[in-house]
Parts: sequence; C-alpha cells; structure tokens
Amino acid sequence: MLQSLKNYSTEKIVSLLLSLAGSCSTENLARMTHLMELIPRKESYKEKIRWIRRLIRENHPAMEFPRRILRDVHPNQRDKWITNLTVNHLLSGTNKRKAWQEREGYYPPSTVVISLTMKCNLSCYGCYAGDYEKGLELTNDEVDSILTQMKEMGVYFAVISGGEPFFKKDLFDIFRKHSDMAFLVFTHGGLIDEQVVEQLKEVGNVMPAFSLEGYEAETDERRGAGHFQKVMRAMDLLREGGLTYCGSFTQTSRNNHIITDGRYMDFLLEKGVYALWLFTYVPVGREPDLELMATPEQRDLLRSRIAEFRETKPMLFVDFWNDGPLISGCIAGGRKYFHINANGDIEPCVFCHMAVDNIRKTTLKEALRSPLFTRIREKQGDNDNLLRPCMLIDHPENGREFLGMEGVYPTHGGAEALFTDLAPQMDEYARQYGEIADEVWKEGGSRTSRP
Repeated sequence: MLQSLKNYSTEKIVSLLLSLAGSCSTENLARMTHLMELIPRKESYKEKIRWIRRLIRENHPAMEFPRRILRDVHPNQRDKWITNLTVNHLLSGTNKRKAWQEREGYYPPSTVVISLTMKCNLSCYGCYAGDYEKGLELTNDEVDSILTQMKEMGVYFAVISGGEPFFKKDLFDIFRKHSDMAFLVFTHGGLIDEQVVEQLKEVGNVMPAFSLEGYEAETDERRGAGHFQKVMRAMDLLREGGLTYCGSFTQTSRNNHIITDGRYMDFLLEKGVYALWLFTYVPVGREPDLELMATPEQRDLLRSRIAEFRETKPMLFVDFWNDGPLISGCIAGGRKYFHINANGDIEPCVFCHMAVDNIRKTTLKEALRSPLFTRIREKQGDNDNLLRPCMLIDHPENGREFLGMEGVYPTHGGAEALFTDLAPQMDEYARQYGEIADEVWKEGGSRTSRP
C-alpha cells in the first residue's frame, strides 16, 4: 500500500508538471521546481532544485534552456523529456539508485555511453573510434539487455554513439521499446532527413547532438566537402519540426580560436542549438597525432571562456574535461559513467580503450565491481586538483597502471599506444598543463562557474 501511494504521488506530480508545461513564465518554472522537490529523498538533490529555483528567480541566462524547452519544443518531445529525464532519471531515479547503493554497496553511474555500431561513411582524421572494426554492431537484444540492466539500477538516461548511430536500421525500435528513457544521440548529422525527423517526433525521447569542427571550412576539411551544409540542413529540419538538438565540439590545436570566440556561440544559438558538449582531442583511435592536441594554454583558455559564456549565453554547456570541479573529478570507470563499445567490451571511458569484461560474458553489476573499475574509482579519489581529472592526459601513469592489471586487454589494435609509444610525450603534456592548472587551483579553484 505504501509503495502504491508513493507511485501515485509521483504520477500525480508528473501530471501536474505536464499541465504546467504550456507556460515558460518565471512563476510557472518556479512552481515546477516546487513540485520536483517533492520527489527525491536525497537532500543534496533537493538543494540542487532549490539552487535552480534561485537561478530562475535571478533570470540567469542558463535558465533560457528550460524556457526554450517549454516554449519552442514539440509537445511529445517536451513531455517525454520532462517525464523521462527529469522525473524518471533525475528525481525518482536517484531514489532507486540510492536503494541500489544500500543493497549492493556502491552508487550506480548516472549514464552509460553505448556505441551501437561502428558503421560510418566518414573517415575523419583523429576520430577516437576510427580503429575499431567497421563491421562491429550490437544486436537489439544486446542493447535491450543493457538498457534493462541500467533501469534496474535506476538509470534512465543513455548516451548513444558510434560509428554513426543512424546507420543502425532498427535504431528506432530501441527508442520505442524503452519509451520511459531519455536518449542523447551523438551523430555526424548527414543521415537526418524528413523521414528521420518524423520518427524523432513520434518517439519524443531522443535528442541529437551534432558534431562540428567550427564553420564550413573547418568542418568540411575534417569531415568531407559539403558535410557542413548537410548538418545545417538537418538542424533546420529539426527546428522546423519543433525538436531540440545539441552541438558537439572537439577542441584541437587547429580550432581552439573558434570555440573560444563568443561569435561562434552566437552562430550556434542562431541555428537553434540548445546545449553544447565540449571535448578535447586525445591521441587515441585513427592515426593518433600529438600535434592535434590543444596546448595546455589553449585548454586553460577554453575553461575560462566557457565560464564567461555560462554567465552571458542562453545555452547549456557541458565541458567534459574542464568541468572536473563541478563533478568532483574524473567520471570514468562507473563513478558516473562508462562505455560499451560495438563489440560489447565494457570500457572505463569512450577515450580509454581497454577492458576486462564484455556484456556477452558478464552483467553490468559484475563489471562495475571488477578489479579494474574498482581500482579506477580508488585512484580518482587521490586527485586533489579537480582541474586535472583525467587518467589519460593528466595522470597518464594511472592509465598505464590500469592497462597492466591482470586480465585487462586493449579493445582494438594499437589502443595501447597512448600508454606505451606515446608515454613520454603524455607525461610531458601532463607536467606542462599541471603547472598551469595547479596555479589556477591555488588561486581559489577553477573559475568554472555553474551551471
């Protein structure tokens, strides 16, 4: 009876949230946060909701993100993301994850990145996934098992990558079957047409993230002539259909001047981009090239510029490396996420191509308890400077230790090069960036503001 009452209460709250979703006024957004605060049991989540309410009252630029969701998005996608991401994953999900922790002895990750297929019609230099075999692909039964296991842990948010995910013919069958989950799909954008847009409107629980290198010249130079215009057309189709989408940008030594320029952010806003995922190039995958790595100075510049953009641009920013202070350091190895590649190997991170387990031989619960993942989480706690979170480019000695553990194997040919052939260069990079990051940390932290 008690559980039924709890379920009814959550369902009632969801119903009230959806009834309020037609207005994006400040007062309406604040009312929605009061309802959301009733669901999670963890005080830390309640405090985050109160913090968001303060930002709403202060009219912080980042709060334009939820306003745009309520104001501009197709009702099916809007309602799905309120129900699946906000309630199922962030609010009710945290209660389920807390119960998992009490039962199993560890808190589950917040998401899993799943590379469904390695099929791709591009040959971008520096692609982190470029050395996996092109024919690799997970079956829908395998993906279904992964997602079911995730939900048992209270995880209702999955990131889909590749390869190019939209090459998987039965992709939308997955989205339909797991209609209670939210999916972020990283795509090169070249396969999105009117038919795909209609399918996205139908399922409602998918948000594409388009990979860009900059403007037309930079994008076409890496991805092929005419590709930029394909992405622009895909964005236009989605916007005309009332659907949300993100941008994805890998910082390199060649394009750093673009991503740190506010005019580029304004260009993305004009194109309708809701959020931007930021990565930095790591010499893994296709033809590792140290010259492509952003210099330590460039990496620090991006960190400070993103802090400025967060205060001035109405967009959500997720900086995979420089947001260490916001998420308490490295998130790999199951602390907050891990990666399953298209061969089923369970990797600590999409950029860390080693594994000791495979989904065809073990469960996710067992993989999270593996000596490899356990050791990674132990070492994460040793890093005092959260501006230097990464076991690949900030603490490469840790990556070498993990690769040398019993049973650990590289997940494709040449994957070990980062820890062997390139070890001296990675140590030197870590030293040089460490000098900059340690000085910033001593000055009082990161200057990386929330949200």
